Amino acid sequence: MKHNFGAGPGILPHEVLKQAAAGVIDFNGTGLSILEISHRAPEFEAVLNEAVKLVKELFEVPEGYSVLFLQGGASMQFAMAPYNLLPEGGKAAYVESGVWANKALKEAKNFGEVQVVATSKESNFTYIPKDFTIPADAAYFHITSNNTIYGTQMHAFPKSPVPLVCDMSSDIFSRKVNVADFGLIYAGAQKNMGPAGVTLVIVKDDILGKTGRKIPAMLNYQTQIEGGSMYNTPPVFAIYVSMLTLNWLKSKGGVEAIEKENKAKSAVLYEEIERNPLFKPVCATEDRSDMNVTFVVNNPEHEKPFLKLCDEKGIVGIKGHRSVGGFRASIYNALPITSVYVLIDTMREFAEKNK
Repeated sequence: MKHNFGAGPGILPHEVLKQAAAGVIDFNGTGLSILEISHRAPEFEAVLNEAVKLVKELFEVPEGYSVLFLQGGASMQFAMAPYNLLPEGGKAAYVESGVWANKALKEAKNFGEVQVVATSKESNFTYIPKDFTIPADAAYFHITSNNTIYGTQMHAFPKSPVPLVCDMSSDIFSRKVNVADFGLIYAGAQKNMGPAGVTLVIVKDDILGKTGRKIPAMLNYQTQIEGGSMYNTPPVFAIYVSMLTLNWLKSKGGVEAIEKENKAKSAVLYEEIERNPLFKPVCATEDRSDMNVTFVVNNPEHEKPFLKLCDEKGIVGIKGHRSVGGFRASIYNALPITSVYVLIDTMREFAEKNK
């Protein structure tokens, strides 16, 4: 058995994989594969409608918001957000809390002025900036809720006088969120919601259409809303698997239930990192992520042997991002706590062998 701690594309529920595999052969008794069915067929329209319904239900999306399934990943949203929200000559405000936040603000500079109100770059992004003022004259304020590379997470969201835009790619549906506090939420699916290839967007309708610029149809949220996420051929299979995953989440008791599981998983793993003399955490305690647990060995010579032991135990995806090294255990929704205990037992075994 493999224990998948990969940062993304991440682990999917086994039940979902079985359903998806069956759908690849024969989708809902149609005699066709989900890979070859028309996106205009009523059978797939039902899938898309169900996926939208589940997003609204699980996240308690209020009236006045649209739910979209788009392509291009969060990286496309780095450009789409300012394209749709930042007027020519206007200003956007950003918190720089990691590599992806940095990429997002760089894209925004193509459309107007960007004010970086806070950054943790000087500490290699080991904490979440907190003491900042959001400019009231900004068109929007952009944050990144969870930083996969560094293992930090915003555990409380700022109250913003302007539309709050958030990249939730790596912790979407892992915890309860008050959608009404945000103007725009976007997330690549491949951490907690489904496979790579589809991006979720939740946007407040009344913040759109105010830039005064012409926007190409594919990059225009209003066009995508009018087209019901089907202005062009959507990523059919990725939406199907996302729908199955959202149904799985609902069957487990929804976001509130999975949040409790996620906190239990991260708590026992952080406890072991703190207790074990061979390892140490790297992030500020109050900002540690419940999704991506980062840590290092006290003795660099132990890194490769520990990775070898993990491989022998069926633990995969534990190696840290190439830019920071060390280790990263991504404990997304579908990862069972039993896998976390396998990692903990492996850490203890390694410590016992290397006293």
